Amino acid sequence: MDIRSVTPTLCRLMGIEPPSVCTAPVLEAVLEAAPSRVDRVLVYAADAIGRVFLDNHPDLKKRLVAASDVQVELRSMMPPKTPVCFASMFTGAAPEVHGIRKYERPVLSCDTLFDALARARKKTAIVAVRDCSVDIIFRNRPIDYFTEEDDAAVVKRTLSLLSDDRHDFMVSYNQEYDDTLHRTRHDGPEALAAAGRHVETFVRLRQETEEHWARYNRALLFTPDHGAHCDAAKGKSDHGEDIPEDMDVLHFWRFGAAAPTDSTERTRRARDESAASAHPFSLS
Repeated sequence: MDIRSVTPTLCRLMGIEPPSVCTAPVLEAVLEAAPSRVDRVLVYAADAIGRVFLDNHPDLKKRLVAASDVQVELRSMMPPKTPVCFASMFTGAAPEVHGIRKYERPVLSCDTLFDALARARKKTAIVAVRDCSVDIIFRNRPIDYFTEEDDAAVVKRTLSLLSDDRHDFMVSYNQEYDDTLHRTRHDGPEALAAAGRHVETFVRLRQETEEHWARYNRALLFTPDHGAHCDAAKGKSDHGEDIPEDMDVLHFWRFGAAAPTDSTERTRRARDESAASAHPFSLS
């Protein structure tokens, strides 16, 4: 299975038709752990944090596992470059279908998850750093676009939107780890600090979704696009090769069930539970 399966799985959970170009299978392990229907989704797209990197840093992996319900091993796309990967992730289609087959950032003209959400009358927001791939390639759609100056501003805006509760579906993209590994090494102290901030952001988003989306069936995802490796000749890291360090990713899914929305519902449930306790058997 590869990262294309994110789109059909989200569509199944939200009860909408997938994009017309989507050919990927759903992630059955995710569906088995999810509520029957999901009303709110937040996808936290942390760039370049691969499976091999997490295996080598079990403290970070442990934090992600503790904050999630399901962990899914997936393959990235070739070449493992950000626009190629996120175009595939949010269409359910291969690069030769959606059209981005190298590091380039055209606005996609094919059907995407965001078009499918719009057809289903779902209100969507994308929060991303100015001029990044995620900020560019999904333009010209009925989406609320929030373009921020850096990761910290993206997180701040995401938290504000969660509090406002005006969107059914949100993508929040962070890139500090990827930026840092291209300047230094993916496993150096600077990059490790950036990766740690991405992990802590996911944990924070778990807390915030549980607070602000408590009355909905909800899903929170941690969805890196690819990994990275050290280029010994350059003395810094990169990605783009068909190797486990670049191609293998772990996605983390967290689900929450809707809580009773008012005192009437809580009273009804308490009454039903009391009646069941008093009369454990019934005649038909």
